[in-house]
Amino acid sequence: MKAIKETQFKFNHQTGFYSGKVRDVYFFGDKMAMVATDRISAFDVILPQAIPDKGRVLNQIAADNLEATKDLVPNWVLSTPDPNVTVGFKCETFPVEMVIRGYLAGHAWREYRAGKRMLCGVPLPEGLKENDKLPHPLITPTTKAKVGHDEDISREEILSRGLVIESEYVQLEDYTRALFARGTALAEKRGLILVDTKYEFGKHNGTIYLIDEIHTPDSSRYFYQEGYEKRQANGEPQKQLSKEFVRQWLIENGFQGKEGQQIPEMTDEIVTSISDRYKELYQQMTGKKLDPINYDSLLDRIEKSIVNSIN
Repeated sequence: MKAIKETQFKFNHQTGFYSGKVRDVYFFGDKMAMVATDRISAFDVILPQAIPDKGRVLNQIAADNLEATKDLVPNWVLSTPDPNVTVGFKCETFPVEMVIRGYLAGHAWREYRAGKRMLCGVPLPEGLKENDKLPHPLITPTTKAKVGHDEDISREEILSRGLVIESEYVQLEDYTRALFARGTALAEKRGLILVDTKYEFGKHNGTIYLIDEIHTPDSSRYFYQEGYEKRQANGEPQKQLSKEFVRQWLIENGFQGKEGQQIPEMTDEIVTSISDRYKELYQQMTGKKLDPINYDSLLDRIEKSIVNSIN
């Protein structure tokens, strides 16, 4: 199986290039073309093997969800000319990620299990179990690190450090709650529970825009609705569609992105299983199977789609 690990295009009128954890971004003045590669990251570390079809799965799910929420929040997208490509405004990014949680899972559960009852300045009630529904969705922001790990941060710290002015931060919180409510409703129609997710925002010509991808398995965690209550009552693990299974596999093999730890070997079997999980989420969320593609001509197709969109 082939995968897109990187792109190295050179375009006329290109004004910049940035290679992120999983996306390659080409800048053209106040516009940008974002290529969703098949790279995968966990614990803020890029893993050594790319995952076939992951990029187009994420990009297409994000495109659907950005279209389905643009009545709530203006977003950065101008067009999606290719399954792996999104073209939109270049925005000045806010240096925080707006994480919102409806259930006690993942990082929040690990902190809770360790005895913490305050997460990002938000109190958590006693007596919760892993994957319990929270009394109400909680916003638990993180810093947006250019290098290294994102870190939990409270609303008070964001304001005191001047990372975001108060009036704009209030707007970010309002947008976050509205988007989470819409994402929850969209997931419910597909038999899923939106457990937690993150949103990123930026400014373009003075307007706040929703940027990056939303409601994908890289930015969100989903449980299956069917059997949730029974599994929870019996203390069983929830059946979920998210990148958490990748994190759990890494944790079980002694890796959490900490200094001195080595990434475990990603065998062909592991890579295939991760790819299959991404395809499963695509089908569950869209109701469609992922079409096969010719990977031999994929880079040419991506390059042409950007040229035609920018010119």
